[in-house]
Amino acid sequence: MHLDFSFIIPVYNRPQEIDELLHSFTLLKTKASFQVVIVEDGSTKTSKEVVNKYTDQLDIAYYFKSNSGPGDSRNFGMYKATGNYFIILDSDCILPSQYLNEVSNSLDKEYVDCFGGPDAADTSFTNLQKAINFAMTSFITTGGIRGNKNSVNKFQPRSFNMGISKKAFLKTKGFGSIHPGEDPDLSIRLWKLGYQTKLIPEAYVYHKRRISWSKFYTQVYKFGMVRPILNAWHPQTKKITYWFPSIFSFGFILAIVLCLFHYKVLLCVYALYFVLAFVLAILKTKNIVIAIQSMLAICIQFYGYGYGFFKSTLIVGLLNKIPEEQFPELFFKK
Repeated sequence: MHLDFSFIIPVYNRPQEIDELLHSFTLLKTKASFQVVIVEDGSTKTSKEVVNKYTDQLDIAYYFKSNSGPGDSRNFGMYKATGNYFIILDSDCILPSQYLNEVSNSLDKEYVDCFGGPDAADTSFTNLQKAINFAMTSFITTGGIRGNKNSVNKFQPRSFNMGISKKAFLKTKGFGSIHPGEDPDLSIRLWKLGYQTKLIPEAYVYHKRRISWSKFYTQVYKFGMVRPILNAWHPQTKKITYWFPSIFSFGFILAIVLCLFHYKVLLCVYALYFVLAFVLAILKTKNIVIAIQSMLAICIQFYGYGYGFFKSTLIVGLLNKIPEEQFPELFFKK
């Protein structure tokens, strides 16, 4: 099967990011044909002038639409695209030169209708970006679900770096209105229809994550809020491991309280965990400042996700409230 790739990139008020991403497209070392589709999601600060800079170098299409969220914008772009295999990227990503070759070679060897790739931190990223990248990708924090080779079976691609065939897109009608969480929801619906997903470890992107500590907390809090909703929609995907951040956070608070009563064993267990995490961060980043920041990122990630997961489980899972009514901020209206 000959694959014609179309890259689908929604953007909202981030022309500088689009400039960096499109520049990385011009440096791709590949013989594969590809199209780039930019979908401006109701931005007030548009990327039109940036896109115009690359029309002589890339097969590129630009569309402006009213704001309806990233999922709906990706669907819009896929309906407009000319390729038969779509690759979805976030606007804050940068492609390594070998990216498309890795994707093409992997699909030639073992074709699937949906794949995902990891994210990584480029050397040019800020210390904060590198610290958050460690917290989001390390095996000791997330179990490697965003890019570990052991996660190939039933891997849930993430929409910052995700491919889907036109056939599978048309069958599923693409992403739903929930955000975040639209990508695992799509993966699960693909599985139900018999489609396979896989991880391509070599097809990584540099994910800039233009983010502050407060924005990072909001992001992981929403991730936690979404998971019980997905569990309610797709009960067969429930896992005890989703409780880990909540248990970790409550256990840490308990360890501090017990320490006041001279019971220090539990706190020592947490200390050992953070020592191990710190060593791994040092080995990966080669920077003690980033390693220290990584410990803060881990705490924010576990607490934010854990609190959001516990709150949503209580409201959606136990009280059977309607998610769209209880958490309207997690749903875009088309």
